[in-house]
Amino acid sequence: MGGGPLVLGHRGASREAPENTLAAFRLAMEQGADGVELDVWRCRSGEVVVFHDADCRRIAGAPLRITRARWDELRELDVGLHKGEKFRGERIPLLEQVFEALPSALVNVELKSPGLGRGDPRLAWDVARIIADRGAGDRVIVSSFDPVLLGLFRLAAPRIPTGMLFEAEQRWRLVADVAAPALWATALHPESALVTPERVRGWKQRGYALNVWTVDAPGEVDRLCGLGVDGLITNVPAEVARRVKGYPPGA
Repeated sequence: MGGGPLVLGHRGASREAPENTLAAFRLAMEQGADGVELDVWRCRSGEVVVFHDADCRRIAGAPLRITRARWDELRELDVGLHKGEKFRGERIPLLEQVFEALPSALVNVELKSPGLGRGDPRLAWDVARIIADRGAGDRVIVSSFDPVLLGLFRLAAPRIPTGMLFEAEQRWRLVADVAAPALWATALHPESALVTPERVRGWKQRGYALNVWTVDAPGEVDRLCGLGVDGLITNVPAEVARRVKGYPPGA
């Protein structure tokens, strides 16, 4: 994923379209993104579904928890209407449907977990299988906040790039300095507030690609591009894609 700045739509073009839907992913690509970032859980009946929250209340007004619901229940939910009438009828997609809909896009798959070491081991293995089945290994990176889950994916698919996610509110130094090298992570995915010139130099010297989230403000785009980060994960890919065109790779 190095050689940026790449632009990845955070849950798609999620400011304008319903997050983590095919509509949002397609819009992000139309707006000039290099790819998309999305979230996955494994539902009760075994399918790998693209959804951020642990339950469906915020997006669909339903009390269903993703990991306890069957796919035949989840696929009936309308996850577009909350963004406006024109998105009525948008459904939760499966991971393989995203690969089919976006045959040339870069895809950052985040493995969701309810907490450290509490992730579903089968999620890691199933995502690895889906990537292999779809022949998407050359255009995907898999990330997670849960080092255990990311480690399980590393065992399942050792050649697929992986990114260690971390944020300011956690013990992020332990994650970046201990977990990431122990897991042979390819990239670090820090919250933008943690990205400083000194840290970028140190992380780059250790060989990591840096994909930063969530970057929407023009001034923050300029700052991070100037530091030479490799990827920007944004809710507004149209705006960010236009802005980064003025920066050479690795600027």
